[in-house]
Amino acid sequence: MEENKEEVLEKEQEEVVNTDATKQELEEMTDRYKRLMAEFDNFKKRSSKERETLYHSLISDIVTSILPVVDNLEKAVSAPTDDESYKQGVEMVHKQLIDTLSNLGVEEIKTVGETFDPELHEAVSSVQDETLGEKEIKEEFRKGYKIGNKVIRHSMVVVAN
Repeated sequence: MEENKEEVLEKEQEEVVNTDATKQELEEMTDRYKRLMAEFDNFKKRSSKERETLYHSLISDIVTSILPVVDNLEKAVSAPTDDESYKQGVEMVHKQLIDTLSNLGVEEIKTVGETFDPELHEAVSSVQDETLGEKEIKEEFRKGYKIGNKVIRHSMVVVAN
């Protein structure tokens, strides 16, 4: 009978040891699972950010190649002509192109009357004008554009004082 008691005690100890080992193994597996899920979540975030950056880069490249066309259409709109229907047609094409760029997130950089910002503007000339404030933009030679916070093309401006 004592052998039975000893055998029962040994079996119970083995079960406790097995239970402890199983608990430890379960904790290790749970920890690995949590780490794997965190890595996967980081991967998804990083991939999403990379796709967004690539998208904005592609849009920026395409828009940069279209900006000379916008400049020429603006010159055509401001050119004097006697043919009013021709002028309206050019204005409509210009407006359609500007609207399309706007839908892509392209914004015009504000210039005249604003304070010069080297991140947004490129100063091509400087003048003394007492009616304007320090580093105030007097004139714009070429429009600048940006997508979000990224400048696609700097504005070429004349800065006062």
